[in-house]
Amino acid sequence: MNEPKRHAIAAGNVFDGWTRHKDAAVVVEDSLIVGVVPRSKLPLGLEVRHLPSEVWLTPGFIDLQVNGGGDVLFNNSPTPEAIRAIAAAHRKFGTTALLPTLITDTSEKMMVAFAAAESLAESEPGILGIHLEGPFLSSEKAGVHDASLMRQPGPADLEMLCGPRKGALLMTLAPERVPNGFIAQLAQSGVRVSLGHSMATYDETLAAMAEGLSGFTHLFNAMRPLASREPGPIAAALESPNAWFGMIVDGFHVNPAMFRLALRGLGQPILVTDAMPPVGGRQSKFDLYGSEIQITGGRCSRSDGTLAGSALDMAAAVRNCVHMLQVPLDDALRFASRNPAEFIGLGHLLGGLRPGYRADVVALDAGTFDVLETWVAGKETAAM
Repeated sequence: MNEPKRHAIAAGNVFDGWTRHKDAAVVVEDSLIVGVVPRSKLPLGLEVRHLPSEVWLTPGFIDLQVNGGGDVLFNNSPTPEAIRAIAAAHRKFGTTALLPTLITDTSEKMMVAFAAAESLAESEPGILGIHLEGPFLSSEKAGVHDASLMRQPGPADLEMLCGPRKGALLMTLAPERVPNGFIAQLAQSGVRVSLGHSMATYDETLAAMAEGLSGFTHLFNAMRPLASREPGPIAAALESPNAWFGMIVDGFHVNPAMFRLALRGLGQPILVTDAMPPVGGRQSKFDLYGSEIQITGGRCSRSDGTLAGSALDMAAAVRNCVHMLQVPLDDALRFASRNPAEFIGLGHLLGGLRPGYRADVVALDAGTFDVLETWVAGKETAAM
């Protein structure tokens, strides 16, 4: 039996998820990281990949809201093959792990999509599970979701959501649309519950958080706005250090000033793309619920102007976080890797470059924000 092969990747900067190391190397054995060491301390005879000085090595990006990519929309093709194609498209931009995201659809589509993601849980390290964004949402904040498919949960839903599973499950719902105790049942079974497409009041949000809700899907978008007499979910998200909120930093979904304000709160920020099929694909339009969605000037929208996801990739999200929000690169990288890993309960395995973590690594040009290479579970998988 062959022993696991050990090798190293060296660069001018290694950001391990917590600390930046100058002129260092990530040492990998098989699928795991065994250490981060100064380049000068690498043992003789070890195979080393030396990258240019401007390159940063960083934990692989983790995207918890991916509707599509590579000209594939998960709602239109809820299959294992579609999930693989979406993941391959996003790896070009540094996403080494993701949750394929099904937006509001039929019960039958939910079950098929859930089964497709589950079938890959043990064979595809880049597929962490599934994000179900709906259908237990508020029609008042439907956005591009089909409001006619929104509903309240039934016993069959609870059985599927709380049953045995191999991967992570993130459920976006409107707290005011589900019965008392429903969120608690999900949370107790290990589901990560997030508020989105909701008109929940501040008090309703706090009650949901007491039951176990801890996430806020695309903060500011499709939720009750912050107001002086009814602060709603946004205030609840920003005053709690145990809340995790998604940010779509594309310049279209939210004014950068609002995100800069949010980053001064106590909540934990997570970069997400809310990506649609054109990311990593060749087509500038696609079909959603029978309507044509087009990308114009980088904006992804329906003919009536309603935003329909984004054309954002994670490398661009990190760049925009630095340029639009004036966030240090270290923090932007943490928002794209360690924070999402912690939110879904995988912070002990993903989101860091430390001994025992899975070797999900991105080589990022810190000047251009181009992703040069990625490694998933120690295997080189993509280059621009």
